[in-house]
Amino acid sequence: MVFSSAVFLFIFLPVTLLGYYLLDRRFKNYFLLIVSLFFYAWGEPKFVFVMMGSIFINYLAALGVDKFKRRESEKLAKLTLTLSVIFNLSLFFVFKYLNFTTHNLNLLFSYFGGDGVVLPQTSIPLPIGISFFTFQAMSYVFDVYYDKGEAQKNPLNVALYISLFPQLVAGPIVRYQTVADEIRSRKETLSDFSRGIGRFIIGLAKKAVIANTVAVAADSAYTALANQTLTVGYSWLGAIAYALQIYFDFSGYSDMAIGLGLMFGFHFLENFDHPYMSNTVSEFWRRWHISLGTWFRDYVYFPLGGSRVKSKKRLVFNLFVVWGLTGIWHGANWTFIFWGLFYFILLTFEKLTGVEKKIKTRPLAAAAYRIFTILCIICGWVLFRSDDIASAGVFLKSMFGAAPKGLWSDMTGSMISQYAVIMVIAIICCFDWKKIFSHSCEKLQANAPTATFICKIVFMAALAIVSVSFTVASTYNPFIYFNF
Repeated sequence: MVFSSAVFLFIFLPVTLLGYYLLDRRFKNYFLLIVSLFFYAWGEPKFVFVMMGSIFINYLAALGVDKFKRRESEKLAKLTLTLSVIFNLSLFFVFKYLNFTTHNLNLLFSYFGGDGVVLPQTSIPLPIGISFFTFQAMSYVFDVYYDKGEAQKNPLNVALYISLFPQLVAGPIVRYQTVADEIRSRKETLSDFSRGIGRFIIGLAKKAVIANTVAVAADSAYTALANQTLTVGYSWLGAIAYALQIYFDFSGYSDMAIGLGLMFGFHFLENFDHPYMSNTVSEFWRRWHISLGTWFRDYVYFPLGGSRVKSKKRLVFNLFVVWGLTGIWHGANWTFIFWGLFYFILLTFEKLTGVEKKIKTRPLAAAAYRIFTILCIICGWVLFRSDDIASAGVFLKSMFGAAPKGLWSDMTGSMISQYAVIMVIAIICCFDWKKIFSHSCEKLQANAPTATFICKIVFMAALAIVSVSFTVASTYNPFIYFNF
């Protein structure tokens, strides 16, 4: 079940809200847990048991860590933490990377003449959202170990934290310390509820109106790649369209998740901050998928020593580990691994040269580097979207002049004229206009509060109607990050 589906919008969400607000406070968490498990089971019933097993093991691990730390048995606490990490990563590996590993080992054996050695492939499908709920489960045990949250004695509270349906299958990765108090005790307010509705509508519009529309242009370019009919213009159209698609798809889902959280009294942290406004690659990753970036920063990068290490070799190693793991986290394909290593190279360059500080006082250099940053991001998304390294290479060569069908074609012109308006709107929506015009907005709010309020209501209502219309009419609806 996806947020931008008729079943969710017209049945699941209204019934869940009605049941939640009619119930006594004592039963709200139990109700949310039941509907969250139902939400997950809608797509893959059998994998609910995988998630429940993960919840139970991590619940016991956190209790063990807490118990040993209270007894000042640091070694046993660390051992329990280590075992929980091994369990989570093993679960992750079996479902997501086992076939990828055996396939590549078979290729390696074949290359070295081991014709008799063939490791079998499994037929285990990938559980939806396993990357997200596994990292949340690990976050819970980590936070207990680092004294950033108390171990829950009630396993149902742990189950609710990990399985809460707004962020269950595609994030944001909610840290335990963020919602620990709200799981035990929270207060729903009309202000939060109304903000939640507004945020949900904005996210739905991002997904249904923008992402689903530009997705058609992106997919058509990759179809042209397969048919060897790419032109230079068509490849750039597809690359930019996919960059817009993945941003509005994923940030739209995050907006909807944050909005839904507010409706039920939870306050999730932001996951995107207008990343395409970034001046450097480092800034881009401070703005893009913030919950994943901070997870790796706090639980991998900082424990390794971060940027404060004295040796440059150690700094490079730390960055290599983090970005290698970031690529692996996204999927079992060499394209994701190379995508992670691509960013490792870019970020290592920026760390070692201090380019962020240098361009602050040089406007022309800053402008040039910003263009370089955007080009790198777009090229990175080509690698991310491609089925394999060879296809990514062909697509990138097409973008820079070596296209099978030359510079332009009638199909290129037709596609650009068809999608130009929505892509321009999407590019405009990438900017933080509220911040840019913050002074004017505050002045308008102060001088005409009633008129401003009415305009907001009318705008949100119109946006909701348009988004629902697109949702009902669209044949393209799945979220990209459901695959991770």
